[in-house]
Amino acid sequence: MQRILLRSKLHKATVTGVELEYVGSLTIDRTLMHAADIAPYEKILVANLENGERFETYAIPAESGSGQIILNGATAHKGSIGDRLIIFTFGVLGEDEVSTHVPTVVILDAHNRPVAAG
Repeated sequence: MQRILLRSKLHKATVTGVELEYVGSLTIDRTLMHAADIAPYEKILVANLENGERFETYAIPAESGSGQIILNGATAHKGSIGDRLIIFTFGVLGEDEVSTHVPTVVILDAHNRPVAAG
């Protein structure tokens, strides 16, 4: 049997921009993507702490150190600048991996700088 478990998350990422006329996705500072082991174009689940919206999309890297978190295309309707998001990735693990698996959690401040990781 295989199970789908949380692999990593960026916790309390603050939306810095909204681009409705973009093709789609969520733009994320490349440094933050690296910290949470999110690959460019990887599928992500996003939860908006301000309005309860949840949506799936994919990650597009922004300039490293920019702090950018931008809702693009249809996702622009799911939040506003200043909203805090949780950005999740998941992985498929075998039963032998489940008991030792520990997800990576990167907690961010209001400026999208990591304040804790584990």
